[in-house]
Amino acid sequence: MSKTPVFFLQNPLLPGFGLSFGFSVFYLSLVILFPLSALLLYVSDMSWAQYWQAISDPRVVQSYKVTISGAFYSTVIVLLIGLLIAWIITRYDFPGRRLVDALVDLPFALPTSVAGLTLATLLVPSGWLGQYFDAAGIKIAYAYPGLLIAMVFTSLPFVVRTVQPVLQSLGSEYEEAARTLGAKKWQSFAYVVLPSLAPALITGASQAFVRSLGEFGAVIMIAGNIPYKTEVSSLMIFVRLQEFNYPAAAAIASVILLASLFLLFSLQVVQGRLFKWQRQGR
Repeated sequence: MSKTPVFFLQNPLLPGFGLSFGFSVFYLSLVILFPLSALLLYVSDMSWAQYWQAISDPRVVQSYKVTISGAFYSTVIVLLIGLLIAWIITRYDFPGRRLVDALVDLPFALPTSVAGLTLATLLVPSGWLGQYFDAAGIKIAYAYPGLLIAMVFTSLPFVVRTVQPVLQSLGSEYEEAARTLGAKKWQSFAYVVLPSLAPALITGASQAFVRSLGEFGAVIMIAGNIPYKTEVSSLMIFVRLQEFNYPAAAAIASVILLASLFLLFSLQVVQGRLFKWQRQGR
C-alpha cells in the first residue's frame, strides 16, 4: 500500500511536479492558511473571559441558532430539489434542457446581493409573488422563510453539480437490470441508484451547508437584519465591525470557522467510509 505514493513522487504525471506542487502549497497558504492563522492569532490575544463574553452574548447565541437551523433546513430542501433537478437533466431529453442546465449555475454567476435583491423584489408584500402570500397572511420577505429561500437559492448548485456527473456515469443499465429482475421503480431507485449517489449527496450537502453558514448578501437583502429573528452569524460579525468591536467580530468568526472545519472533516471521514463500503460491495 505504501508503494503507490512513492511511485507517483518518483514518476509524476505532470511535468514540473516540484514547481506545481510548490506553487499549490504557496497559493493555499497565501489565500487560505495565512488569513485563517491571522484570525486565530488575533483571537488568541483575548483573555478567555473576553472571548467567552463575546461568543456567549444572548444576541450572538441566537444568531448561531438561526444560522444553524437555517443552514440545516435549507440543506434538506436543497438535497431534495437538487437531486430532482439533476435526475431530470440527466435522465430526460426535453426542449429547453440545456437552458435549465445553464440556469442551475446562475447563483454562481450572480453576486449574492443581487440575488437577494431579486428575491426581495419578488417576495416583498408588494412584489409579484409576495402579494399573493401577503393576501394569504404568509410573510416571506424579512422573515425566517425569506432566510431559507436565500440559502436555498445560493446553495442549490452545489448539490446538482455533484450529483449530476455520478448519474451520468451510472447510466440506466443498472436500473433496467433491476426492473427485469422484478424490482419496482422505487425499489430500483432506493436499492440501486441511491447507494451509488450517497457519497455525492454527502459532498453536495456539506458544501451547501457550509455555504449557507456563511451566507451574507442574499440574506441581508431578503431577510433583513432583525435581531433574534433573522440575524445570522455573518450579519452579527458585520454588526460588531460597525461597532468597531473587532475582537468580538473575530471571536464570532472563529466559532463559525471551527464549526465549519469540524463539519467538513467529519463529512470527509463519512464519505471515505462510504467509498470503502462501495468498493467492498463490488
